[in-house]
Amino acid sequence: MLRRMMLAVSASDQIQKFVTRAPVARDVVARFVAGATQDDALAVTEALRERGLLVTLDYLGEHTADPERAAAVADEYISLLERLTAAGHTRGGAAEVSVKPTAVGLGLAEHGETTARENIAKIATAARAAGTTVTLDMEEHDRVDQVLRIQADLRGEFPDLGCVIQSYLRRSESDCAALAAASARVRLCKGAYDADGDVAFTDRREVDRSYVRCLRRLLDGPGYPMLATHDPRLIEIAGAQAILAGRPADRFEYQMLYGIRPAEQRRLAASGARVRIYLPYGSDWYGYLTRRLAERPANLTFFLRSLTSGR
Repeated sequence: MLRRMMLAVSASDQIQKFVTRAPVARDVVARFVAGATQDDALAVTEALRERGLLVTLDYLGEHTADPERAAAVADEYISLLERLTAAGHTRGGAAEVSVKPTAVGLGLAEHGETTARENIAKIATAARAAGTTVTLDMEEHDRVDQVLRIQADLRGEFPDLGCVIQSYLRRSESDCAALAAASARVRLCKGAYDADGDVAFTDRREVDRSYVRCLRRLLDGPGYPMLATHDPRLIEIAGAQAILAGRPADRFEYQMLYGIRPAEQRRLAASGARVRIYLPYGSDWYGYLTRRLAERPANLTFFLRSLTSGR
C-alpha cells in the first residue's frame, strides 16, 4: 500500500511543486543525488573511486517530449563521458553511464523508437571511445519490448551495451534466460514502477523469489550479471550462487544506489567484490527520489523527518 501511494505521489504535479520548493529539500536530496551539474557528478565520482567503488552515472530526466530535448540529453552524456575520460575515471570501465530510453526520445509521438536508438548509438560511440560502457535503464512495463529491441539492434555494433531487467515483472525470468544465452550485460533489480497483477508480482516475497530465479539464470550463463540490490539476504544468496556457478569475483558485480547502505558498499568492495554505485545527477530529481522512497520505508521516514524538522 505504501509503495503504491508513493508511486502515485511521483505523478502528482501539486506534490512535486511543494516538495521541490521546500527549503530543506536540497539538503535531503543531496543524500541520494550527486548534485545538479557535471562538476558535482565528477566530484562525487572521484570520491567514490577513491573508496574502491565503481560508478554508473545517470543524468536525471525521463519522458522527454520533443526531439530537441532528446538530442540535448544525448549531448549531455557525450560531454560527461569526455570529462570522465579526461579525469581518468573510464579506464577499465570503472565509470560508465546509465541512460533512460525515454530521456533520449523513446516516448515521442512520432519516430520515438528510432530517435532513441539513434541517440543511444551516439552515446555508445562516445562510451566506446572512452573505453567504457552504457547500460539502458528499464522503465515502465509497457516499454520492456522496445528497450530490449533497441538493445538487440545495437549490440551488433556495441556488444557491451547493457540493459536492466526488473524481477517484479512476471516475464523477467524468461527475459533473463534469453539475455544470459546472448552473453549480454544485464543489471537485475527488483523494479521501482507499478503494474497490475496480470503482468507483475504484487507480493514482495514473490518479487524476491523471482529475483533469485533470475539471478540464477544470469549467473549460470556466459554473460555479465550486475546484481542490483540492497537486501542483505539477496546479497548473501547472490554470493553463494556465484560460488556454486563457479563464477569468479571479476565476472559479475553488485550494484547499489548512491546514499543507500554506504557501509555495506564499502564492506563488499573490501571483500574483493566488484561494487558499482548508481549515481544520479541533474535538477530533474523528483521522479527518481519518490521511487527510491517507495522502495524503502526507511528512506521515506528520513525524508519526512527532514521536511518537518528543517534539518
